[in-house]
Amino acid sequence: MSAVAEKAPEQAAATPSLAVRGLVKSFGGLIASDHIDLTVRPGEIHALIGPNGAGKTTLISQLMGELTPDAGTIEVEGQSIDALSTASRVERGLARTFQITCLLPDYTVRDNVAVAVQVRQGHSFRFWKPVAKDEALRRQAETYLAATGLAERADELVANLSHGEQKQLELAVALATEPRLLLLDEPMAGLGHAESLQMIEMLRGLKNQVSMLLVEHDMDAVFALADRISVLVYGRIIASGTVDEIRDDPDVRTAYLGEGDAGC
Repeated sequence: MSAVAEKAPEQAAATPSLAVRGLVKSFGGLIASDHIDLTVRPGEIHALIGPNGAGKTTLISQLMGELTPDAGTIEVEGQSIDALSTASRVERGLARTFQITCLLPDYTVRDNVAVAVQVRQGHSFRFWKPVAKDEALRRQAETYLAATGLAERADELVANLSHGEQKQLELAVALATEPRLLLLDEPMAGLGHAESLQMIEMLRGLKNQVSMLLVEHDMDAVFALADRISVLVYGRIIASGTVDEIRDDPDVRTAYLGEGDAGC
């Protein structure tokens, strides 16, 4: 196991946006999270990479409270979230995008974002229907649509959007919850070259506004966006460091980068 030295001690001294310590999760005899330690610093994009079956999505599911760890702790901005439900974690400032988009396909782009604004304000999803008539919600939704390049598609049904546009909309929905930590589960999945470049630019524009944990196997996107990278292999972090440190790490090259394209 390599130990890439951490840089920028003055940044490391700040309270992390996310601190994971000793996280363990097993499914029968399979260890999906093997004593994971991971930090995301304020305002940074921290990429998590690894081959198929490495446990990346399992880790995100534990961060969101969708899976319960067997051991370990998770802190957001210095406060434990171990006992919190998924909804409470969203209220604490976590938001997630998915490898496969999770939207309301039969309703408009604007209304999908307005629902997220409504939930952020403390209302249940079961009350989402009135959003189409709530001008304040609609105006707030349009702000997030403008930030993600979808302002001109506000009245379109989600079912009519391209895959790339749905990815943009999912990002707008996540941003509408005003997260302090954004968990991005393969935002480039299924995108063409031009769409990937557009997504990279959108995420780069959000840098320093919100901390991000980026799970991604598009290495061009990772190298373009990441401040730091952690490499997960068989549930273990084998290296963490800057882009250059990870590129040059022999263990990473053997375990991951040297094996060509990897899946989730």
